[in-house]
Amino acid sequence: MRHVIALDVGGTGMKAALVGTDGTLLHEARRATDRERGAEAVIESILAFAADLRAHGEEHLGESAVAAGVAVPGIVDSAKGVAVYAANLGWRDVPLRALLSERLGAIPVALGHDVRTGGLAEGRIGAGRGTDRFLFVPLGTGIAGAIGIAGAIEAGAHGDAGEIGHIVVRPDGPDCSCGQRGCLETLASAAAVTRAWAAASGDPGADAADCAKAVESGDPAAIEVWRNAVDALAAGLVTALTLLDPGTLIIGGGLAEAGETLFTPLRAAVEERITFQKLPHIVPAALGDTAGCLGAGLLAWDLLATEVSA
Repeated sequence: MRHVIALDVGGTGMKAALVGTDGTLLHEARRATDRERGAEAVIESILAFAADLRAHGEEHLGESAVAAGVAVPGIVDSAKGVAVYAANLGWRDVPLRALLSERLGAIPVALGHDVRTGGLAEGRIGAGRGTDRFLFVPLGTGIAGAIGIAGAIEAGAHGDAGEIGHIVVRPDGPDCSCGQRGCLETLASAAAVTRAWAAASGDPGADAADCAKAVESGDPAAIEVWRNAVDALAAGLVTALTLLDPGTLIIGGGLAEAGETLFTPLRAAVEERITFQKLPHIVPAALGDTAGCLGAGLLAWDLLATEVSA
């Protein structure tokens, strides 16, 4: 059965699948990245995982994968196939596309940025399906974005489009690792809510999910922490809406798991802030933690289609 390898590399684990021509997941697997052993070990883990997936396809599907797609975090040069930098994986300038192609018998390999790849899947087969213009914003340890235009993701002139987590929403706010102060992700990411709620509750083990539960139970301190995060998020999103004018705004990541505890006040806060802008549909992501893997499969099939048309 004709299929491609899809691999989503995260900070601690990898999700993978063999994906059929119609997008069906024919086989799924997960594996640790081994990042505690260093960058070289991470790279070898990726290559070995991909090789095992190829072998699985040969044994169980009757043929080798015809292409592979891989999504990685950090700075990615998709055109050159280079994983430029990832702080949480410890690598710099890794020619990952070439390494994977060599390990996989010279098949075509597509390399993508994890958030943009997840956004591609959400736009085509997830919450943005049928939408011509969308913005995908996962709220996790940080905040990033994927700009969807006509079924594709806009990477920008230098591959940095969509980094809305570094829009400054509170100039006097917390220091950000990027060197600025008051960036959106320092105030409205899942990590930021975790920090704020741990401090407000006096429980160093409390996290954003605990804060959401406390909000639902009517805890005044939790409500204040949540309100501050939602207000900052709305400010950042309205800036993005002003620049991009998407028809649909897709919110994912850990914070979105709070459901309407997040979406009801967020929709209201965004609507309150807009003036001439058109209010987009604000919806939760549909694919969960499979988005990156599904997107990697789409990258692989897109690459094959491009090579055939060329």
